[in-house]
Amino acid sequence: MANFDEINISATAVDKDNNYDASEIQVLEGLEAVRKRPGMYIGSTGPKGLHHLVYEIVTNSIDEALAGYCTRIDVELLKGDIVRVTDNGRGIPTGIHPKEGISAATVVYTILHAGGKFGGGGYKVAGGLHGVGASVVNALSEWLELTVHDGTNIHFQHFDRGHYDEQMKIVGETDKTGTVVTFKADPMIFEQSTEYDYDTLLKMLREQAFLNAGVRIVFTDRRGDEDVEVDLCYEGGIREFVKYEKEIRGHEELFPEVIYVAGTKDDYTCEIAFQYNDSYNDLVLSFANNVRTPDGGTHETGFKKSLCKVINDYGKKFNLLKDGTRLSEDDVREGIIAVVSVKLTNCEFEGQTKGRLGNPEVRPFVEALVLEKLMNYLEENPTVARTVFDKSIQAQKAREAAKRARDLSRRKTALESASLPGKLADCSERDPEHTEIFIVEGDSAGGSAKEGRDRRYQAILPLWGKMLNVEKARIDKVYGNDKLTPVVTALGTSIGEDFDISRLRYNKVIIMADADVDGCHIRTLLLTFFFRFMRPLIDEGHIYIAQPPLFKVQKGKQVRYAYSDEERDVYIRELYGDNTGKSDVQRYKGLGEMDPDQLWETTMNPETRTIVKITLEDAVKADETFTILMGDKVNPRREFIEKNAQFATNLDF
Repeated sequence: MANFDEINISATAVDKDNNYDASEIQVLEGLEAVRKRPGMYIGSTGPKGLHHLVYEIVTNSIDEALAGYCTRIDVELLKGDIVRVTDNGRGIPTGIHPKEGISAATVVYTILHAGGKFGGGGYKVAGGLHGVGASVVNALSEWLELTVHDGTNIHFQHFDRGHYDEQMKIVGETDKTGTVVTFKADPMIFEQSTEYDYDTLLKMLREQAFLNAGVRIVFTDRRGDEDVEVDLCYEGGIREFVKYEKEIRGHEELFPEVIYVAGTKDDYTCEIAFQYNDSYNDLVLSFANNVRTPDGGTHETGFKKSLCKVINDYGKKFNLLKDGTRLSEDDVREGIIAVVSVKLTNCEFEGQTKGRLGNPEVRPFVEALVLEKLMNYLEENPTVARTVFDKSIQAQKAREAAKRARDLSRRKTALESASLPGKLADCSERDPEHTEIFIVEGDSAGGSAKEGRDRRYQAILPLWGKMLNVEKARIDKVYGNDKLTPVVTALGTSIGEDFDISRLRYNKVIIMADADVDGCHIRTLLLTFFFRFMRPLIDEGHIYIAQPPLFKVQKGKQVRYAYSDEERDVYIRELYGDNTGKSDVQRYKGLGEMDPDQLWETTMNPETRTIVKITLEDAVKADETFTILMGDKVNPRREFIEKNAQFATNLDF
């Protein structure tokens, strides 16, 4: 069996009893390196890495579509956590590789950095440029079966954890072409779970269908009693992508058409679609060779810079801007949903997970394309142009108002003898690494929390009254808001463009609200605020949700605190046996019903409490959810609630 050897050097402490010599150097042969350090290749061995396996195989089929040889891709979820991906492309070459002496298809699936994407004309454009996708999936699968139709014969090979006992063999005849990959993720690698999430895969596959206009992707879930099939094919391509993102958020468009520009130069192609809506937020989704680039890159930067320049140039040309006035990039992007997709022969991604495009030559190409074609479009569509311009002017006015409010807030703070909020009960510890703050709903609960806390490292900030829903407000309305200003001042980081996480005064920011509908609303309002204006707090893991108990079950001096109906019933049986009619159960309607000792024991004591860290797996999905839950539109919110009501009893908070 041909192998690609990878050397792993492990540093070992050297002392008189431990000789560090050549025998300490480990050589990991073939795909052993992948199994030893899977996170290096797929990001993690959790759900994200598991779903990345499917993405890698589908990407190979998409590359066939980019090359013009594939029109349909079938992705099936089978019982037993098995995945099957079928395409009608050319089929992986099965001839004997001149160097390795085995089938070329076997080479692709067993040797790292092997494939048809390094030159030679196999693929002009490809998303799997590192040549490790197929082999990594093989290495991390309990088993994988590869079937290739070459128009004459059907070729087959079976692998176990990347190894094989038999060479690829002919098992039948066919007049079709294409590749079928069936695999089961290895539970030894993915110990948490090998069960695939339908919605996660549907989102990824829908993206690929949008990005490749006319390519049909059929996604079928065969795990239940009845098959669930979704046919994804979008002739309008990324234009429909923009409309889809707008519709699921419930935004109102400012003009009906989606602006679309596209162009080609040498080995580069670029297409951009965008539309403005009535929201105050922007969403720019960028892709390179169909690979999502969540961290942006030169293509996204080129679009943002050129969009700003075009709208400013338009304003000057038609005397819509006063002398010296200039719109900022944030101004011209307010309310925009945009998709930027570039395709090129040699993509330079940062890392195997490909989060950011690095090709420097892409930026001037994109800028020139947008400058030329967008200006022409605006001049030919003056009504649309004026709508975009007026939206940007309103954003500029709000930004200037926010600056005035920010400056006023700074001056006010500088003049006040005590800069911290009056209701804040601070802690004595000054090292942020060892401190935490509880943002507590209501003065009553705040009073109990202040008495029950450990004053050395726990601070308490009570909130009261109706809080501003920042999803429906520009940043100028946030500055000076009497409900949010105490939070901003207590944390010390400021917000928006002034945000500085190095000034954070507490390592843990814990939202503590009642375990009822009103408490959920308070939590959602605060999370929306943190996401929109202080997002690094979430990104870097500083935001938590406290979980107060729902019930107290008591018999004499024996007390149990229950966090669910099921746990309550367990404690009732434990304490009362068959005499459950005589049980003493208290349902907490709010935090204020607990005395300081109870609140400390159940919700604040690090040794006994449960708190949930808020994380973001997918920023775009989070943006969509906050918009649906907290935006102006009722229908998307109703649909979200109807779809997710069944999970309400299983919420973490």
